[in-house]
Amino acid sequence: MSDTMPLALPPPDPPALVHQVAATQVAAAPCDASLRARLLAPPTAGDDEVPLTCSLRLSKGDRVLKHIVIEGAAASGLTLDCAGATLGRQGEPAHLGAYTIAVRSRPPARPGGEWDRPSGIRIRDCMVFGHVRIWGMGENGQGPILRDSSRSLGHTARAQAAAPTDVTITGTTIVAAGPIPLYLGPGVTKVAVRGSRLAGRSVSTALYLDAESAENRIEDNDFETETARETVAVDGSARNRIIGNRFTLRGQGGVRLYRNCGEGGTVRHQTPSDNVITGNTFRTSGFFQAAPIVVNSRNGWRLTCGEDAGYPFGSSIDNADHGTGNVVAPNTVE
Repeated sequence: MSDTMPLALPPPDPPALVHQVAATQVAAAPCDASLRARLLAPPTAGDDEVPLTCSLRLSKGDRVLKHIVIEGAAASGLTLDCAGATLGRQGEPAHLGAYTIAVRSRPPARPGGEWDRPSGIRIRDCMVFGHVRIWGMGENGQGPILRDSSRSLGHTARAQAAAPTDVTITGTTIVAAGPIPLYLGPGVTKVAVRGSRLAGRSVSTALYLDAESAENRIEDNDFETETARETVAVDGSARNRIIGNRFTLRGQGGVRLYRNCGEGGTVRHQTPSDNVITGNTFRTSGFFQAAPIVVNSRNGWRLTCGEDAGYPFGSSIDNADHGTGNVVAPNTVE
């Protein structure tokens, strides 16, 4: 079965724009030998994670068992080039909170101050066992700082200003062992995932684009993760491009666009709108096959929807998904 609607793929960004954005980021200095030695040393109770603020190239035979933390503006412009090295523990269950790679912002030093966020991060050619998470105000949509921000207008802009931006992951395999292998937290923008592979087993999805995130590009990847629900969740995330990927589905759906409502008391402001999901191939198996793509898949059918009541905007006054302007063809179903 094939969906072959004659709709041309959206044009790529102009090369001049891409060059201009890249040129504004100052590259981080190379790491010294002591940092590399610390990263490759076996983890201990007092030293099981390494903050990375410099550019590092590993070797194919290297195996890193410590957690890598890329935090704040001090890490901006760094490149983690694994050159085929392995990060994480193969064959062991992963635990939420023990991220193989964490890219995150630092909270303001004083109330009302600016978040200290990383940008211009490049991660390439890694074999990752476990999970990767990128976040700013909250690891997910239920954190207290995020919840407090969501209860006044302007929340989407605040969440985006607080979160990491311009992170590129290329040529990388992430093998899940429980938690979602790649999670883009609330407000994360301009993440590009290209030429990569998501595999393993997840208790949820393979990729999660959380509330108020936007303008991420998911292109030319293989989604092979065995999931408990849909492969990709677009939860109140907008203006993303999911193009030219290959999905292996095992009875679950491919991409679901919706807006979570009420969970954790957080008001969701942005709708899952203006996303482009085209040129993808969905390979399905199993007797009962879910639809590869569903726009507005929830529309308020959740027990948590009343938890954000009392505010005159967003999901507090309307639990519907309200996704508009999404382009979801042509795609191919095999």
